[in-house]
Amino acid sequence: MNGTKQAAGGQIWGLKKESASSRKLLGIAGMGWMFDAMDVGMLSFILAALQTEWQLTPGQMGWIGSINSIGMAAGAFIFGIMADKVGRKQVFIITLLLFSLASGASAFATTFTVFIILRFLIGMGLGGELPVASTLVSESVPAEKRGRTVVLLESFWAGGWLAAAVISYFIIPKYGWQTALIISALPALYGLYLRIGLPDSPKYTEMQAKPKPTVAQSLKDLWSKGHGRQTAVLWIVWFCVVFSYYGMFLWLPSVMVMKGFSLIQSFQYVLIMTLAQLPGYFTAAWFIEKIGRKFVLGAYLIGTAVSAYFFGTADSLGLLMASGILLSFFNLGAWGGLYAYTPEQYPTSIRATGTGMAAAVGRLGGVLGPLLVGSFVARNVSVSMIFTIFCIAVLVGAFTVLFLGKETKKQELA
Repeated sequence: MNGTKQAAGGQIWGLKKESASSRKLLGIAGMGWMFDAMDVGMLSFILAALQTEWQLTPGQMGWIGSINSIGMAAGAFIFGIMADKVGRKQVFIITLLLFSLASGASAFATTFTVFIILRFLIGMGLGGELPVASTLVSESVPAEKRGRTVVLLESFWAGGWLAAAVISYFIIPKYGWQTALIISALPALYGLYLRIGLPDSPKYTEMQAKPKPTVAQSLKDLWSKGHGRQTAVLWIVWFCVVFSYYGMFLWLPSVMVMKGFSLIQSFQYVLIMTLAQLPGYFTAAWFIEKIGRKFVLGAYLIGTAVSAYFFGTADSLGLLMASGILLSFFNLGAWGGLYAYTPEQYPTSIRATGTGMAAAVGRLGGVLGPLLVGSFVARNVSVSMIFTIFCIAVLVGAFTVLFLGKETKKQELA
């Protein structure tokens, strides 16, 4: 009897230990995610400030957002493959340091050319870090908690955007955009801390004794009979989501200015809209284990599309704020579902490669989105028409995953 109690006690203690370890991993990866979001979020506010200070054209503003996405595509591709070769942990640390140091250096840029070169390096670090971090967390938690945990990981993005909005609102008007960027470089110190005691994923550790496929074989496996359909679905959904997200959110403060609000007012209103991201994540985290990944992705993307349409056509402050709040709520909840869903489509040997490649294809949409807005604004295309295009793109992504996607709720990772 006593032995039974001891065994039961050991199991209970083991579960608590596992839970604490999951929480620690979520906190470590989530903080990196938050600092990434802080950098991307501040860029949307810095764009509006740089337009005034450097007299940037709409085309140049579009290129700043797009060069960031070009770097993210390169980073997702290169570091995703590297994570399957050298491990999730090492790549996670390298990418975090790369984007942090480049972000701090960009505070001292004095020309448009130097600024976009540094934005490319920042994008490489950011694009590599996000899919690798989600893969690391996915492989380290039990199947019944995996979806919720990865969505909660993604929720740190909202914290980063909130921090970016607060820093931009209080720092940029008074102390300049350079000071805001220096603050964003602090994660470099945090990246060094990550080296101490962070374990690699148990799935990757188990696989280390087995022969690893070559890079060419890994890329070929993505389109094999067993994975080709999932790869096609992921690439379409990632492209549509990233295209619309960066097209809409990087231009959000600038769109508010176009609608007649001052720079300070636009920062304030976007900060309020950003608050809606947190409940978007938390509701998605609840639904993703109760109903499934396809529901969260499909429903939240449809909500994003409807909100985008009304935001673009809004002719009053009330409708603008309501649709902007719903846009943040649904879009970021969909992002949480996407990051939970993607790593579950592949076995461990090609999981980081598959996740990184899907993200890389998505970043091509992130290149086109800001450039499209910049081009349309220069040609005096209405904001309503621009946001209607994003509405249609999001609907394409939603219907793709609903009709062609594979449900992976509580499925054990191969």
